Amino acid sequence: MKKLISVVLIGLLVLLASGCQTAEKKVVIASKPMAESYIIAAMMGQLIEANSDIKVEYKLGIGGGTSNIQPAMEAGEIDMYPEYTGTGWLFVLKNDLVTDPAELYTGVKKEYQEKYHFKWLELYGFNDTYALAMDKAKADAMGIYTFSELAAQSSNLVLGSEYDFYEREDGYPGLVKAYGFNFKETKELDIGLKYKAIGEGQVDVINNFSTDGLLAEYNLKVLKDDKNFFPAYQAATVIRQQTLDKYPELEGILNKLAGQISDEEMQQMNYTVEKENRDAGDVANEFLKAKGLLN
Repeated sequence: MKKLISVVLIGLLVLLASGCQTAEKKVVIASKPMAESYIIAAMMGQLIEANSDIKVEYKLGIGGGTSNIQPAMEAGEIDMYPEYTGTGWLFVLKNDLVTDPAELYTGVKKEYQEKYHFKWLELYGFNDTYALAMDKAKADAMGIYTFSELAAQSSNLVLGSEYDFYEREDGYPGLVKAYGFNFKETKELDIGLKYKAIGEGQVDVINNFSTDGLLAEYNLKVLKDDKNFFPAYQAATVIRQQTLDKYPELEGILNKLAGQISDEEMQQMNYTVEKENRDAGDVANEFLKAKGLLN
């Protein structure tokens, strides 16, 4: 009888230990409060759960974005989230601007590891930076694909932007110095009315973010910042080194996203979530399947 009780107790202990071990295999993924971040966070979580026995908990739409996610990462409350090189370098590390995207990525990786023991994984492929855009048909007809080509013909065009873009040194005044822009007219527009204005032909060029969902709706062409005036905001997963040490398989799983998402693909996914009200998780799942990253 004692032997039987001992066997039962050992069995219960094994089950309890197994249950504890399973419960520990969990990571927390955060996102900023915007469609792009929701979509990428969903991709990260779906890849992890499809390629490992690690469970995912999401903390989505964190108010304040990086300003609140960074301290939560440091406290160990969050394991990983999608971030941008420019944000990490300028906002978190508070460094001076670096215009070369490769140098920026190398620098942010090095300093995050040294200061926070966080690892930047490989870049997804898209760059959600500040940009200038034109109607695609008009840009093609005028042969304008870069900021320099825009500058050469700017005296025939009208620029529309919100008020502060014209005031900031890292906005229009700096662009004028770097490229020599001389627009026929500059119009101040509310940030929510820029796309409507260019769609109705009130302006020829607007400032924007390079993965805005509305770019696809209005058929706009994002012009190339050929002198790298604006800092790069290339996106990648930032993960706590402690989490990687615990689950080293995560690096290979998450790096399946490396180089997979173009600016145009991110624009389209943002549009699908923001304007068509599709679920970010469903959009992420469809994209991963289309890329052959999920069955």
